Amino acid sequence: MIDDALKARFDKEISENPIVIYMKGSALFPQCGFSAKTVSLLQPLGKLYTVNVLAEPGVRDGIKAYSNWPTIPQVYIRGKFVGGCDIVTELAERGELEAMIKG
Repeated sequence: MIDDALKARFDKEISENPIVIYMKGSALFPQCGFSAKTVSLLQPLGKLYTVNVLAEPGVRDGIKAYSNWPTIPQVYIRGKFVGGCDIVTELAERGELEAMIKG
């Protein structure tokens, strides 16, 4: 279950930023390999808004409930949940990631 304030925060972050990554660490200092790979795939495509879930345990659990997705990182592009590192990697390999971001 996710509380209303946290849901409102996620809604705002996702709607106001074209690329959002809920990750371990930051874009400058990722703290897990999956987060690092996700950042490396997305960074060349636009400005990233990142949220360090390690800094806020409530956010870490809350984003999992919000998306109904069990793992971190979680990527949102243009307001829509995309998935984690594996899905972003597949989209990049198929040449679809940039098109999703550019719209």
